[in-house]
Order: sequence, then C-alpha cells, then structure tokens
Amino acid sequence: MSKRRNMDDPTDAIGKARAAVSQRVELPGMSLMEHLDELRKRIVHSAIYLAVGFFIVWFFHDRFVGMVQAPLNHIGKSLVFTHPMDALNLDLQVSLVGGAILASPFILFQVWLFIAPGLYQREKRFAIPFMLATVGLFLGGALFGYYWVLPGALKILIVDFGKNFTPMVTIEEYTSFFLSIILGLGISFEMPVLIFFLAMFGIVSPRFLWKNFRYAILAVFIVAAVICPSPDPWTMCIYAMPMLALYALGIGIAWWVHPSRRRGKEAQV
Repeated sequence: MSKRRNMDDPTDAIGKARAAVSQRVELPGMSLMEHLDELRKRIVHSAIYLAVGFFIVWFFHDRFVGMVQAPLNHIGKSLVFTHPMDALNLDLQVSLVGGAILASPFILFQVWLFIAPGLYQREKRFAIPFMLATVGLFLGGALFGYYWVLPGALKILIVDFGKNFTPMVTIEEYTSFFLSIILGLGISFEMPVLIFFLAMFGIVSPRFLWKNFRYAILAVFIVAAVICPSPDPWTMCIYAMPMLALYALGIGIAWWVHPSRRRGKEAQV
C-alpha cells in the first residue's frame, strides 16, 4: 500500500526525473564539448529554417495581415495606429510568427535530433509521431482560438460591453491581444505531448493522472474562465471541453508509453 502511495505522490516527481536522467547517463553518448557543438549546430539550422519561413511569409504578408484583421473587420471595426512604426511592426510580427509556424516541423526535427542521443532505441521510433502531434495540436489550438475564442471575445467586449463608446483599437494592443489568444491556446493544446514525455520518462503514471483528474478539471475551468469573455457557464463549458478531452487523451498516451507497461510486456515474454 505504501509503495502504491509513493508512486502517486506528487513530491516524488523530482526523484523520478533524476532517476530518468541518471539512467540515460549510462547510454553511450557524447562529451560535453560534443554536446555544445551539437547544440550550436541545431540552433544554427533552426535559425536558417526560421529565416526561410520569415521571408516566405513576408512575401505574402499583406494576405496574412488581412487574416489577422479579419475577426475585427467582421464586427465592422478597423485598426488604428498611434506611432509611425506600428504598421511596419505588425508586418514584421506577422511574418515572424507565421514563419515560425511554417518552419516548425523542421525546427522540431532539430530539437529531436538534439535529444535523440539521450533516448533508448525503442523511444526513438516516436520521432515522426512527436513532430506530427506537436504541429497538429498547436495548429488545432490556434484555429480554435482564431475561429471560436477571438471572434466571440471581440463581439462581447467591443459590441456588447462597449456599445456606448467609440472603440479605437490600436495595432499594438490588438496584436498583443491576438497573439495572447492564438499562441496561448496553441501552447495549451500541447498538453498530450508534455504528458507523453513525462510518462515516457516515468515521472508521471496514468494512475497518477487519473487520480488527480478532479484537480485537472478545476485547472481547466479556471483557464476557460480566463479566456472565455462571456459569463455564461455553457459558453465556458464549450471552451473547457477540448482541454479536458486532451487531458483524457494524455492519460491514454501515458498508459501506452509508461515504463511499467513496457516492463510488464517484457516479463510476459
């Protein structure tokens, strides 16, 4: 009983992380200088991919800027600027973020190449699923924010609450608001990928995740309450459901990759 309790103790996560790292120290790898040289190489390659993505998006930046403004235009409003550099800054930000998204599969592959020497051979087969899942989940979160969260937030905040006032939405403030929603939801949708690595290294178990499901529900609804512009509980539930589904998916992923399941299969053989 005490052993099971220790397995689900959140304070034991640090010890499990240290154990996972110490086990991988025994893997045949590179020296410190070789690691630093490999890191430099991956950073340079990632920077090149980012630069290529930036210039590709910059070539079509008018179209992408139009996509950024579209949710505001749909409610009959347009952006204003208060500084001569605002329009140029918007073009640069859109090109940089769009280029990063466009180059993300190649950048993620560089990340995988850097961490691959610290993985067992059986773990390296997850390279392609890792990249597909990371890009797909981020895009899913970003699209959810673009088509659902952002339009609803603008309508409620500007049209409903601001109906007695004249809005002057500046480029700088709108860009910050836009990116906080799109990037915030894109990153939050990466929850299954995070759970995948934590479970693969044995830091969390599917039983631990299931046992703390009620706390996950609380955390998800707190996040949903923050990003949901309406006080309506049904609308908040719509925002929370995708994140709860991703957490449930993470439990299944944790069961699939957790070392205890692998050791059980090896014991049967």
